[in-house]
This record gives sequence, C-alpha cells and structure tokens, in this order.
Amino acid sequence: MRIFLSHSTNYDYKKELYYPIIKKFKNTDREFFLPEEHHINTKLTIKSCDIFIAEVSHGPSTGMGIEIGWADAFNKPIICFYKEGTKISNSIKYLTQNIFSYNDKNIKLVDLIEEKLSEIIPKQP
Repeated sequence: MRIFLSHSTNYDYKKELYYPIIKKFKNTDREFFLPEEHHINTKLTIKSCDIFIAEVSHGPSTGMGIEIGWADAFNKPIICFYKEGTKISNSIKYLTQNIFSYNDKNIKLVDLIEEKLSEIIPKQP
C-alpha cells in the first residue's frame, strides 16, 4: 500500500512524525511517501498513492491545503489526524469524515495511523 503523508513544516516533523513512522512501518507492506525526505513530483505521487494521510495540528499550511485538494480531486481516501487541544481548519470536514485525535500519551499517533489504515484498507496478504 502506497501512502502519502502530508503535514505542515511548522514543527519538528522529522522527530515527531517521520522517525516514528519509519520505525513502526519498517518491513511492512505500507510504503510511506514523506514529502520533505524525497524530491518528488507531489501531485503525481499523490495520484499514484492508495491513500492520503494528513497531520493537521500545526497551523495553516498552503502546501498541505493544496495536497489535500489534489487527494480529493483524485478520489483518494483521506485520513486526517490532529493533536488533542489544537484547533484545526473547519474546511477539512468537507473533504473527509476520517478525522481522528491523538495525544501521544494514551493514544500514540503511529498506533492510531496503523489502526485506521487497517480499518480503511486492510493489509495485503
């Protein structure tokens, strides 16, 4: 499964997002495209992915908004995650009902991503 991961650059996404995802999904059938780690054509990569995930906690991001719009235009399943206590854009609810909160104490983001991916698109045998 090919997964595009969108996020704001207004925080330490490598430490808080990329490293935990790489560690959790290493040696699985989940292939993540981390836009700040790869020099890719973002629009074409989103088009070729199976699912689109966005971490939407860290303020408005024009780039992420464009990416979410492309995912919607390409009819990709969209899952959004946000940290409890943060205010997210009201526009997101018009693009997906798959919006989930985490707190990294009891509900860890990487575990929640794994759970929601399995619910929406089961693992390949």
